[in-house]
Amino acid sequence: MPAIVNGVAYARDPIGHIRWFAGRYGTVCAPRFPGMDGLVSIADPDLVRQVFTGDAATFHAGEANKPILEPTVGSCSLLTLDDAPHMRHRKLLLGPFHGANVSRWEDTIRAIAGQEIASWRVGETFALHERMRAITLDVILQAVFGVREQDRFEQARSLVKEFANRAHPISLFPFARRDLGPLSPWVRFKRARQALDDFLYAEIERRRSEPDLADRDDVLSLLLRATDEAGEPLSREELRDELVTVLAAGHETTATALAWAFERLLRSPRVLHRLTLSLADGDDYLDATIKETLRTRPVVTDVARRLTRDVVLAGHRIPAGSVVTPAIAAIHFRSDLYPNPEEFRPERFLEGTPDAYTWIPFGGGVRRCIGAVFAQFEMRVIMRAVLERARLRAADRRPERSKLRNVTSAPSRGCRVVVEAMNSTSAVGRTGRRGLAIGDPVAEPAPTRQTA
Repeated sequence: MPAIVNGVAYARDPIGHIRWFAGRYGTVCAPRFPGMDGLVSIADPDLVRQVFTGDAATFHAGEANKPILEPTVGSCSLLTLDDAPHMRHRKLLLGPFHGANVSRWEDTIRAIAGQEIASWRVGETFALHERMRAITLDVILQAVFGVREQDRFEQARSLVKEFANRAHPISLFPFARRDLGPLSPWVRFKRARQALDDFLYAEIERRRSEPDLADRDDVLSLLLRATDEAGEPLSREELRDELVTVLAAGHETTATALAWAFERLLRSPRVLHRLTLSLADGDDYLDATIKETLRTRPVVTDVARRLTRDVVLAGHRIPAGSVVTPAIAAIHFRSDLYPNPEEFRPERFLEGTPDAYTWIPFGGGVRRCIGAVFAQFEMRVIMRAVLERARLRAADRRPERSKLRNVTSAPSRGCRVVVEAMNSTSAVGRTGRRGLAIGDPVAEPAPTRQTA
């Protein structure tokens, strides 16, 4: 297939195209995309295991990611580093995202979600993806950046939104990285990046000088206190790149996964009903729903490794310099791994644990996303808050296909929903009352207002 046709088809429907390509050309194939040579896509768990558990010095993820990600996250990011520098950063970042450190943010996440949900009105129609982005951005600004002053919080929120919007065409189209005047995408992106960098560097210096630095538990403060095995801290440039990395990986991706969760739930009434009733009994079915969402609608459709030497995969000799891409979306829809893969059925994750390398929404090996625990925890808290406080329906019963946003796969219409009812008396809590379900009393609808 011509590279330009592949590129257009992928941008229009990343998940659908990855699945189609693997079905048409097999579990080891060589797709062509504009400006990307030497790609080898694999859609077999045994081959994925070989890549994820292989010598990290052979399978370079950082080198594979740089052409797309370096303009945004920088050259000192966990996503663009390899070998010893990568392991140094990974060890320093693992602490703040350890399970015990993640759970302490539950009340903060719930409060932020509750504040957003309280602004919804019965009869209102909006794109849920944008509302989830607002929640996850505020979570990141508090949990990661640790911004406390209201004016700086508002400034950070504005800068991050502008940066994310300007990064979209730059990530998708490398040929757009040219100075064609003050209104060109590249110049606008660099301006937004510089403004965010200025804020981050100022925040780093402010935080270093604060007397309560040793007592603070946000990620920035923890990283400022962290040192490697040689006693060396991260430089300000390294801190900047990792903060932007966490921002990109922990804000956009989680918001998109939440949007997909409700896009699926609102078109699966049996699952939604069971999930709503299950909330009073704990998180088992909620966790299974999150896993099934990430199976059927992976936010990242594949990951990449650039080979530093020749390797053999399924009898094929792949030359050094090639980029091997485990096709997450294709593996998640294999009928031999997941019977009736099109069906949205969380029960499959209650019936047993998937075999290794068959459920890989966060990648794997030494490059597995360090924020995986935080992301799933955040989804759990926010989904519970929404389900206990609001009853939604899809604005359009047609399923939303995926579309490319930056490097993620997002609902094409932003998961447009209508607010049918609000539960103003239910306390939002981990073990609180059940949420609104079919047949519950509903509030009188307010005049409908359309928002983006």
